[in-house]
Amino acid sequence: MLNEQEVTFYKENGYYLYKKPLFSADKMKELTGIFEEHLAQKGSKLSDELDTPHFDDERLLKFLMSDEVLDLVEPIIGPNIGLWSSHFISKEPLQGRATPWHEDSAYWKGRISSYDKIVTVWLALDRSWEENGCMRVIPGTHNGGFSEYEEVDASTNLFATRVKGLDDDERAVYFELEPGECSLHDSRIIHGAKANTSPYRRCGYTMRYFSTEARIIPEKNATHKVWLARGKDIAGNPFVNV
Repeated sequence: MLNEQEVTFYKENGYYLYKKPLFSADKMKELTGIFEEHLAQKGSKLSDELDTPHFDDERLLKFLMSDEVLDLVEPIIGPNIGLWSSHFISKEPLQGRATPWHEDSAYWKGRISSYDKIVTVWLALDRSWEENGCMRVIPGTHNGGFSEYEEVDASTNLFATRVKGLDDDERAVYFELEPGECSLHDSRIIHGAKANTSPYRRCGYTMRYFSTEARIIPEKNATHKVWLARGKDIAGNPFVNV
């Protein structure tokens, strides 16, 4: 688990870099193999569009519901944990699209009752470095509320909108990670990534969790599935495994 000092850093800055192997070498090999299967079967989808793969591949629940991950999450959002989503994000060499500045919470607006206890664990499957478009955040922006957004070119960006008026920012912290290491970030923090112009692929697996004190709004999540990962359901959520 994260210690008190590490949790304090996360709460003040909106992120924390966990520069240790999250899983054993064997589990990382297994997870990477599952990703490679999904990548081979993606069809017309772009490599950065492999969203909620665990909906159809229950093998991923072994990782998403694991103690290794939940022990990192619990000190941040508490003992009652719901699995919100997961996402393979692969930026291919020389062509991986940029991820414009955004807050995850802005894309989930109206779908959940509160956003202050949602955390994303971003696990590096490849080496994730500034040169191949690693994630970057603007520290402290998780306390700023929802930003205004403007349109961007969707052909070169993962999203069609970005935080209005925000370009490169000298405050940005780059999340440089080796394979098997991970970062944690608040759903409200402003973050993004530059395009991958390097010859090296950059793939990560995002695992997102929320405190079950928050309520999932059923009518806004008709096709979305959530799991109770640890503890108790406080708000009466439509978990598939309860």
